Amino acid sequence: MIYHQPTPVRTKTLWTPALQPGSSFGLFQTNYTEDLHRPSSDILWIGSTRIFFLFFGGIFSGRLTDGGYFKTVFTLGAIIQLIGIFTSSASKSYYRILLSQGVCTGLDNGLILCPALTILSQYFKARRGIAIAIAVSGSGTGGIIFPAIANSTLNLYGTGWTLRIFGFITLVTHIPCILWLKPRLPPRKSGPLIELSALKEKPYVFFNLAMFFNFLGLYFTFFYLGSYAREVLGASTPVSTDLLLILNGIGILGRLIPSYLADRYLGLLNCMIPTNLSACVLMYSWAAVDTIGGLYGFDTIYGFFAAGVQSLFPAVLSALTGDPTKIGTRMGMTFADVGVSCLVGLPISGQLITANPNGQYLYAQMAAGTFLLLGTAFMLFACLALAGPTRQMAV
Repeated sequence: MIYHQPTPVRTKTLWTPALQPGSSFGLFQTNYTEDLHRPSSDILWIGSTRIFFLFFGGIFSGRLTDGGYFKTVFTLGAIIQLIGIFTSSASKSYYRILLSQGVCTGLDNGLILCPALTILSQYFKARRGIAIAIAVSGSGTGGIIFPAIANSTLNLYGTGWTLRIFGFITLVTHIPCILWLKPRLPPRKSGPLIELSALKEKPYVFFNLAMFFNFLGLYFTFFYLGSYAREVLGASTPVSTDLLLILNGIGILGRLIPSYLADRYLGLLNCMIPTNLSACVLMYSWAAVDTIGGLYGFDTIYGFFAAGVQSLFPAVLSALTGDPTKIGTRMGMTFADVGVSCLVGLPISGQLITANPNGQYLYAQMAAGTFLLLGTAFMLFACLALAGPTRQMAV
C-alpha cells in the first residue's frame, strides 16, 4: 500500500549528526600500528568492526524508530558514543581499543545513523535525494575537520587528548540533534523486526544484493589509500594525510551534485547506476597509478563518485519503500546487509594484499573493482524490476 500523506519540508531536520570523527581513522591506523606494535591487518579490524556495528545496528534502531522510540534510541546512541570516544582515549592495549573504538563507537553509530535518516526521509519526498545529501555531507565536513585537528594535535598531545577533543566536539554537535529531530508520522507499534514481505519484492532484493557487493569494495580506498601512497609510491606521512583530507573533502560535492541531478533531472536510481559504474571504472584504473600526482588525481575523482554512491543509496532505499511508516525497518534490514559486507570486505582486501607478491595492491584493487561492477549490475536489475508508483519515485 502506498501512503500519500503530505510531506512538509522541515529545515531543522537537515541538521543530522553526520559530523563524526570516523573519517579520520586512517590517521589513527598508522599511529595504532606504531604504538601497539601490531600489524596493520589487526588494526584494520578496529575500523571494520566499527563500520559493521554502524550499519548492522540499524536493524534494531530502525524498527524502534518506526515504533516511536526515536528520542530514546538516538539519545542512548549519543551517550554511548561519548563513552566510546572518551574510553578509547584512555585505552592502551589493542583489545581495549577494539572494544571502545570498534565495538562501542560502532554500536552508538548504529543507534544514530539509521534513525536520523529515517526521520529525515519522512519530511522529504520530492527533494528527498538532495535533503539526505545535505545531511550526510556533514561526514565530508567531518572528514576535513577531524583529520586536520588530528594532524595538528597527534604529535603535540598524543592520541589520548586528540580523541578527547573529538569527544567534546561530538558532544556539541549532538545537542541540536536531540533538541530538533522528531518523527513526523505516528508510530507503528506492531510489526516484526524483519519484514519478510519485503523479501518478496524483486527491486528491494536486487538493491540489497547491489549494496552488499558494493560495500565489499567501496571502502577499500578509504582505508588503504594512505598505506598505498607510503608503501608503494614512497610518499611521506603528511602527503598521505593530505590525500585523506582530499578524499573526504571532495565528498561534500560528491554528495550534493549527484543528488541534485537525481532530484532535478535523472531520478534517484537512474543517477546512482552511472555514479556507481564510474566508481567501478576508477577502482580498476587505480592499478595504473604510479606517481604521487596521479594518485592525487585518482583520489579527487574517486572521492567524488564514491561519496555520490553513499549519498544516493539511502535515498533510493527510502524511495523503494511505499509505506513511509516502514522506512526505518527496511532501511535497518539493508544496513544490516551492508554491515556484514563491510565486516568481511576490508579483511578480504588485506588478505589479497598479503597474498600478492611483495605485498602489492593489484589483487585487492581488481577485487574491489569487480565487487563494484557486480553492485552496478544488481542495481540495473532493480531498476528493470520496478513498476507502478514505486518506479515513479525511485527511477
